[in-house]
Amino acid sequence: QLVESGGGLVHPGGSLTLSCVGSGFNLDHYTVGWARQAPGKERESIACLSRRGATVYSDFVKGRFTISRDSAKNTVYLQMNSVKPEDTANYYCAAALFGTPQDVCDKIPYNMDIDASGKGTLVTVSS
Repeated sequence: QLVESGGGLVHPGGSLTLSCVGSGFNLDHYTVGWARQAPGKERESIACLSRRGATVYSDFVKGRFTISRDSAKNTVYLQMNSVKPEDTANYYCAAALFGTPQDVCDKIPYNMDIDASGKGTLVTVSS
């Protein structure tokens, strides 16, 4: 099970850190990722992180968002900086036992070969 937290209202240009806690399994054994879905739009991947620390990011968040993990807490984070109104969405995390970070990020929006995903946490960027 994955449970996200940390969402809320943030002003444009601000920062927010999302957390994704795993229970019942060790996230260190998985490639993990974050994705989002804005109202009326399709799901899109944001970033993925391999077991060894390799990362991939979607172009629209490069340089602004950072994915990381804390093994001791069995938690994955998404640090969001310089947020924009178009970042408003429900953000959710996912984990896959197999696949490169790019593979997993390609599949997360379709829930393909994904072993676990959460329900998400809502981020609203507004002044």
